[in-house]
Amino acid sequence: MQEKNSDHIRNLAIVAHIDHGKTTLIDSIFRAAQTFAAHTQVAERVMDNNPLERERGITIRSKPCTVEWKGYLINIIDTPGHADFSGEVERILSTVDSVILIVDANEGPMPQTRYVLQHALSIGMRPLVFINKVDREGADPTRALNLTFDLFFELGASDEQADFPVLYGSGLNGWAVNDLSKPHEGMDDLFQAIIDHVPAPDVDPDKPFLMQVSTLAWNEYVGRIGCGKILQGHIRKSEAFTRVSTKWNTTDHSGDDWTITGKENAKVAQLWVTRGLERTEVDEVSAGDIVWLTGPNEIDIGDTFCAEEISDSPLKPLSIEEPTVSMFFLVNSGPFAGREGQAVTLRQLKARLQREMHVNVSLRMEDLGRPDGVKVSGRGELQLGILIEEMRREGMEFCVSKPEVIVEYKDGVKCEPYELVTIDVPEEYQGIVFEKMTRRKGKILNIDNPDRGLLRIEIEIPTRGLIGYRGEFLTDTRGLGIMSNCFSGYKEWAGDLITRNRGSLVSMDTGEATAYQLENLQSRGVLFISPLEQVYNGMIIGECSRPGDIPCNPTKKKQQTNHRSATKELTTKLDVPRRMSLEKAMEWIETDELVEVTPQSVRLRKAILDELERRKARRTAPGTQEG
Repeated sequence: MQEKNSDHIRNLAIVAHIDHGKTTLIDSIFRAAQTFAAHTQVAERVMDNNPLERERGITIRSKPCTVEWKGYLINIIDTPGHADFSGEVERILSTVDSVILIVDANEGPMPQTRYVLQHALSIGMRPLVFINKVDREGADPTRALNLTFDLFFELGASDEQADFPVLYGSGLNGWAVNDLSKPHEGMDDLFQAIIDHVPAPDVDPDKPFLMQVSTLAWNEYVGRIGCGKILQGHIRKSEAFTRVSTKWNTTDHSGDDWTITGKENAKVAQLWVTRGLERTEVDEVSAGDIVWLTGPNEIDIGDTFCAEEISDSPLKPLSIEEPTVSMFFLVNSGPFAGREGQAVTLRQLKARLQREMHVNVSLRMEDLGRPDGVKVSGRGELQLGILIEEMRREGMEFCVSKPEVIVEYKDGVKCEPYELVTIDVPEEYQGIVFEKMTRRKGKILNIDNPDRGLLRIEIEIPTRGLIGYRGEFLTDTRGLGIMSNCFSGYKEWAGDLITRNRGSLVSMDTGEATAYQLENLQSRGVLFISPLEQVYNGMIIGECSRPGDIPCNPTKKKQQTNHRSATKELTTKLDVPRRMSLEKAMEWIETDELVEVTPQSVRLRKAILDELERRKARRTAPGTQEG
């Protein structure tokens, strides 16, 4: 692929709400631009190369790719659509010159659509709008476009920004047109719109070298790799430059209140650019290129890489989203530790989390002096759940506590994170949704009936009100409800919440669960285990049907007698146990409980395994008394 000058480069990101079709559209762009050889087998959602991304159908980390069309080099960055990864989208926008905003022709704009559009408009971008899935049943592209225009207006778009180009199409079926009356084939209209409406990089190749790190990667051999767009000048392999680190002095990252915190002289060790899906090593890069670079000992998000003569005038720091949810990662102290994986030590646990923070700058790890674990904070349950799942797939065993929100104090007032939630639900289930949301301190902002048989409800709710609710929501709506959310900011503490109102069935013994005893126990609640499964003292085997925990012995066997029917044991009737996934388990547990994670199992347990020790702890806990 031939290198181009900056006038023939287009840098853009594809942004949208989750499941609106970003990654699928890129598949079609690849095919239309003939990025791969004709004989190459290309998987669906080729950009989702992480196994977890492919399993869950979501993009977790942003990834760049490059296609060539009629002599233009088009750098496209696929971004996450879930609110927990919204900070990554925010940083990526500092690298590109415009965005394609994808809107589902059926659903219209959703919470994450608002978030990414608001940020793109605030930095002066003029987005292209792509109305996707227009060929699906129930699609209403005119309504989706009108709602999108209303959203532009509501977010304060300028006249130029509100006069956005519109394309219609199907990312799945590989066509895009600027007029629905045209034949539904090919992607030429999309490519032409990118060339016509995405500006060339505003760069100066004749000035001294300057770029800013917006994304990080990690390699065991070379350490951190910084990625960003070269704003001016050029640089070659082995050439010297200066890394300037900066930080904000204010918590809201506003204005020009920031300072230089350090400088490091370095040489370029390796340079890469993206061609197709692959990183290609090159000897020289210039203004307008999006590049990957190694050399400095340390690289952080927002660092300025520049020629030494301009190192006293670095670029201002990038805003890094602050965590809103935290949980403890603990060494597995259970009796089954080491049976199904590697029972890690605290040192190994810290080392793995430290490695994650090399590339995931929105994570925080705090050592609070506990001998058994550390506190890890992130943007939400999903982000932390993805990290836990990746660690267990690496063979690690450990325990995690219930997610808790991070509070802030503003002018002496206790504040907590809030979420803007959009719910699409059949009308017959609106009552239970209103009831549960109100109980969790949710405030109804808007109710809309778009004549699709579904009500759209907008709710503002404390983040902790959503913890543990998703599974309940799917049960309440018989799986027909759709719920999405986006962080909306910190507001005053909403008061105490009552979430789970049922206790746990807790094993008092260690051994093999018996069908005889489980049949007796299932009348007291819902079981999480089956006969012959190994249990231990302090392990949670089910959910009680009433408040309060019930100690039980699932290993108890039937007394042997001389008077037995040969077929007696065959009449045992057991309900199908409720199997807890990692996410469900994290949502379900209470503050005195843990999730034990191994490569093969997800178990629930009490933080203190022994019943007598738990009673002592309850008696000595402040504000409690044993009845």
